[in-house]
Amino acid sequence: MKLKLDENIDLRVVTLLQLAGHDVATVPGQGLSSAPDPEVIDVCRREGRCLVTCDRGFGNRLKYNPSNYSGIVIIRLPSRYTFADWREAIETLITGLEAADVTGKLWIIGNGNIQEYQPIDPEDKDS
Repeated sequence: MKLKLDENIDLRVVTLLQLAGHDVATVPGQGLSSAPDPEVIDVCRREGRCLVTCDRGFGNRLKYNPSNYSGIVIIRLPSRYTFADWREAIETLITGLEAADVTGKLWIIGNGNIQEYQPIDPEDKDS
């Protein structure tokens, strides 16, 4: 899977993802640090990369409808997190990617679980 790690992701997890066979690019590595969210997600869309972030704003399915992207993954960590929490979240992501396709979906990872949210049907957003 082609992934893009947002600037709020601990870059020590890049190796874990690469060892699992994923093509990993980073927001800082592409000179996109501090870029507006719409620009970051648009680059992901153009590159066919799933965005992995801690930014909960990307969970707004009306603004960032998952069906328009190669997937959005939001990682939720405890308020006082350690690298072990990062490792658990990334291992959960790796396991999830082995079992299912995130393309067009929003995944929220926390406490060793993945919650999957489907895109919002544009016809239903007013109801």
